[in-house]
Amino acid sequence: MKQQENKERKKAEEWEKENKIILSMKDLVFKERLVKKLMNWYISPYIIKEVVSINTVKSRLPTLIRIHLVLNVSWVVRCKKPVKRQKVKERKLIKVKEMSQFKL
Repeated sequence: MKQQENKERKKAEEWEKENKIILSMKDLVFKERLVKKLMNWYISPYIIKEVVSINTVKSRLPTLIRIHLVLNVSWVVRCKKPVKRQKVKERKLIKVKEMSQFKL
């Protein structure tokens, strides 16, 4: 019976101190309601400060993100290195003119 149950199970991912992770924005709540389809799915890479248990990690987050520093591993994804010969596009900021400058 035990063998049949464990057939589909995966081993828990092992986390280490100083690993880079990216944070999921799936369940984060913001003051201003953002358009869901225009939001990023993940936020930039952060570093694991401490591994608390198999399911929780303590990370170094900026103070702007108002969530607890100890996170469940379901909220984080391991940051992967880009594949060889992969094209990485750098995003440029777009300057938007104010509406008062346009003549209607």
